[in-house]
Amino acid sequence: MLGPTSGFVVGRDTRESGARIERALGAGLRAAGVGVVSLGVAPTPAVAWVGAQRALPGAVISASHNQWTDNGIKFFAAGGRKLVDAVESRLESELDAILAGDLALDRALELVSTADVDVTVDDGAVSGWCAAVVASCPADVSALRVVIDCANGASSTVAPTVLRSLGLDPIVLHAAPDGRNINDACGSTHPDDLCRTVIAAGADVGLAFDGDADRLLAVDERGALVDGDQLLAMFATDLRRRGLLRGDRLVVTVMSNLGLRLRMDELGIEVVETPVGDRHVLEALDRVDGSLGGEQSGHIVFSDLATTGDGVLSGVRLLALLADAGRPLSLVAADSMDRLPQVLVNVPVAVRRSDIAEVLADEISAAEAELAGAGRVLLRPSGTEPLVRVMVEATSESVAEAVAMRLAAEVERVGGA
Repeated sequence: MLGPTSGFVVGRDTRESGARIERALGAGLRAAGVGVVSLGVAPTPAVAWVGAQRALPGAVISASHNQWTDNGIKFFAAGGRKLVDAVESRLESELDAILAGDLALDRALELVSTADVDVTVDDGAVSGWCAAVVASCPADVSALRVVIDCANGASSTVAPTVLRSLGLDPIVLHAAPDGRNINDACGSTHPDDLCRTVIAAGADVGLAFDGDADRLLAVDERGALVDGDQLLAMFATDLRRRGLLRGDRLVVTVMSNLGLRLRMDELGIEVVETPVGDRHVLEALDRVDGSLGGEQSGHIVFSDLATTGDGVLSGVRLLALLADAGRPLSLVAADSMDRLPQVLVNVPVAVRRSDIAEVLADEISAAEAELAGAGRVLLRPSGTEPLVRVMVEATSESVAEAVAMRLAAEVERVGGA
């Protein structure tokens, strides 16, 4: 059970179910004697920032990049830090016990929906985070022409505000949330509209956020996607040049492209590898005293500036990098690393199997032998969906695709939906 605290910071994204879940969470916290400070609709990094400023724990009601019908709760420890494994496991065990009890879930929701929930509403707290993001920009970016895609999510109001505070007049896409259009054919998971608009507007760069605004993907002036690996390569190179990449280390996950690792090796930058998930990246950054880490999906952590991934902050840092470089994003990205062809296949499964790599160990070994050291194979269950992700890197797209499809068929054979 949670012990007494002076408060718990809570925010949510724009999903239809968010307000109801926030009320239920608030009722539970108040029943445990915990004060609740509601930020309303707020990006995940804003909730973490407020928690860090006030030394409070927090929660974000969001399903990140998923469709509107999904939702969940992310918890932060006091100070805006992700929970350690032991605490997260205990929470999951407590939830399992509640769901296995006599009180039906719909009855529990009915009780909390009618409860008198006394919370402190602090809509203005998010403006402090906006100001901090603006203050973090180390260059004049006002000459850039920028398009942003807010995914009809939590960045819909704050991202345009931040960029306008920097002297920009951004073209804003998908910033009219209605509760059901979050991530719907938009945002970092569906950047096609952003790519088209960047080309049509003659823009220098496009920035794509996800539903809770803790991710960033970019689009260059030609309409080509720039993923998290390329952004990390650019940021690491820039920070090292300015003497700000602590220990000359970069933290990445197992999904990061081999080309990123090879380029960092050429530059003398140590690559620290973690399992998939920004929580693991953050733990590694603490362990090695690193200043930069992230994921191919666009979670990027500047640990001197934030306690979690922050899409808006990452976007501002990218704009500053481009303003300093004085070169198109396409050229800066191309110089940062050579991407090996990488094929990712999402295989629906009936049950998420954490042991999928062990079950298909022989098939994986055969695939690795076929690649002969010139590529990689990775099988892992999704952390949020009933999928197994099959990733293959090779020296050619055709080889990577053939190996990936063969392994995907094996996943289907042993556990397909």
